[in-house]
Amino acid sequence: MLELKDVDFVRDGKLLLGGVSLTVGEGERWALLGPNGAGKSTLLNLCGAITHPTRGTVEILGRRLGTVDIRELRESIGHVNPRHPLRSPLNILDVVLTGLTGTIERMPRWEPTSAQRARALKLIELLGISALSAAPWTTLSQGERGRALIARALISDPRLLLLDEPSTGLDVAAREQLLETLDQIHASHPYLTWVLVTHHLEELPTCTTHAALLRDGRVLSAGPAEEVLTTARISETFNHPIQIHHTTGRWTATAHRHALPGGVGRAGVE
Repeated sequence: MLELKDVDFVRDGKLLLGGVSLTVGEGERWALLGPNGAGKSTLLNLCGAITHPTRGTVEILGRRLGTVDIRELRESIGHVNPRHPLRSPLNILDVVLTGLTGTIERMPRWEPTSAQRARALKLIELLGISALSAAPWTTLSQGERGRALIARALISDPRLLLLDEPSTGLDVAAREQLLETLDQIHASHPYLTWVLVTHHLEELPTCTTHAALLRDGRVLSAGPAEEVLTTARISETFNHPIQIHHTTGRWTATAHRHALPGGVGRAGVE
């Protein structure tokens, strides 16, 4: 579904990603974690065909960037950005339908088919916001907007879903509702591949299968989540002693009490 080989990305003379290689298989649900400035969103933009690598190759859904029609490729990718720039009072139904046209506002003179409208309503129900389908965007909470944007991303039936810090601005209750929703999406779309960017392990749904840790534009570790999200590796990634716990499918992080010189925790714990 995704294959990056020896990717560098340079902007304004600054190396934002260096030597990144990553392979994501069908149905895998990846988390990208790392400190601010690690290159997570830059990497996600490459996966979404929003930017091209400076060096190296990026293949998305079997097609290489630079040799494919980007607009056609993006039709198979759902991208969820909590900073969605909509400013007008579109209702949730219309917001979801804009996912079919790839626009922020409803296209003039464009009308959805009855099947498209029915699919939008079905996704709104799946996301638990049916009671708000007629509510204007400007009155929605951040959590309600987040679920509407996930429905918008799913309406085109993408093969790849990209979520850029979907828990941004959510309180604890709204975050937990969002994570439950992501687990429900996995249950209803078991073959959907996704990549989720976050700073916090507490924001990972239980269905997460794989993880990649980034620091200073480089991938420090990537693979099955249980092997990557460990005390030693997280402590190295964030350059701080952090104790990792994994219970009932969820990860939590706390300060490590037994720090070693150099700012990382004792290896081998968890």
